[in-house]
Amino acid sequence: MEKHRIFIVEDDPKIAALLADTLRKYQYEVETIKDFDSLMEQCLAFSPHIILLDINLPSYDGYYWCRELRQFTKCPILFISARSGEMDQIFALENGGDDFITKPFNYEIVLAKIRSHLRRTYGEYSARQEERKIVQGQLTLYLERMELQLKELVVPLQKKECVILGLLMGQAPKVVSREQLLEELWDDQAFVDENTLNVNMTRVRKKLADYGISSVIETVRGAGYRFLLSSEEM
Repeated sequence: MEKHRIFIVEDDPKIAALLADTLRKYQYEVETIKDFDSLMEQCLAFSPHIILLDINLPSYDGYYWCRELRQFTKCPILFISARSGEMDQIFALENGGDDFITKPFNYEIVLAKIRSHLRRTYGEYSARQEERKIVQGQLTLYLERMELQLKELVVPLQKKECVILGLLMGQAPKVVSREQLLEELWDDQAFVDENTLNVNMTRVRKKLADYGISSVIETVRGAGYRFLLSSEEM
């Protein structure tokens, strides 16, 4: 059985580590935020079933990130914050959150809320399981299926191909840097040969071209890659 994936967005490394260690003891697959500048990219690559989100974060607050995440995922988002005022909880829910847990929190309560939301969204209490997808024009990327669909055409994808397209489509029309792609595709960039990303990008382009989908990935010299739609895919 697939482990449920939990993404922790918390800027206090001690709290994040303790929370992650506790959740892993209960057989959840957990990832904590590594770089707030690439939060969206990391989240899309990890493809979580549930997100734990703090309010006070660097650069942008949790309300902002919740709105951004809601453009790409319907998974439960649980706010965890030391801010316990009524307006904080109202803002959390009105900006797309599903629940609010006040710090300092009881781990049993956190676990109970996580289980409850997972059951309601994916398990025995769910009316139907929402499938996560990214849509650009007539192209739809199904993240769980690892398939790209154009009208009646369905393109099966390997995991790294799905990650690459998820990052590019999720950030379109922005440029996704090589560094961002390397970080999400491989845990340790130090041991990745410079040509490895080029090889994987070539494979993605070739597979799409084999199915008649061409010129959707543009190389931006010195910057990275960008997802573009041709008139056929608009």
